[in-house]
Amino acid sequence: MVDIAGRKDLQEADLKGADLRGVDFQGANLEKANLIEANLSEANLKGANLKGADLFEANLEKAHLEEAHLIWADLRWAKLEAAYLERVHLEGAKLEGVNLERANLKEANLEGANLKEANLKDSNLEKANLKGANLEGANLEGANFKEAFIREVYGLSPDRLSKVKTLYDAKLDEKLLIPLKEKYPGLFEKHE
Repeated sequence: MVDIAGRKDLQEADLKGADLRGVDFQGANLEKANLIEANLSEANLKGANLKGADLFEANLEKAHLEEAHLIWADLRWAKLEAAYLERVHLEGAKLEGVNLERANLKEANLEGANLKEANLKDSNLEKANLKGANLEGANLEGANFKEAFIREVYGLSPDRLSKVKTLYDAKLDEKLLIPLKEKYPGLFEKHE
């Protein structure tokens, strides 16, 4: 176990299974760190570098990850319920089975991320970039996709998108947009 008291450079650190609840890692370098099954609930990871980090089955409930860099990170089966992920970088991240229920992903970059079987129920994806992401089998019920970029996404259908809260001003492929506007016009109305 690495002594983390006051340290900000924890690149490639082995923190597997560590209890890091509420720890302040704001701006820390955790690139390629081993955080498998670590408990980071309510931790402050704002602006942290977690590029390529392994967070498999980690607990990040209510964690602050605003503007954090999680590019190519492994977050499979991680718990991110009610996490703060505004403007987070998740490009190419492995998010299969991740629980993002009620998470705030406003303006998040999820380009090319794998969200297969992810739980996005009641999450906020306003202005998020999901270009080329995989949403096969993901729970989209009640998700906010206002002004989101949802083009070239794998695993979507009009029926699955009909369960979201809103698609107001979202950028969709025409094969999804046309049938959705015909069958579910209320999804495209402005809600306050």
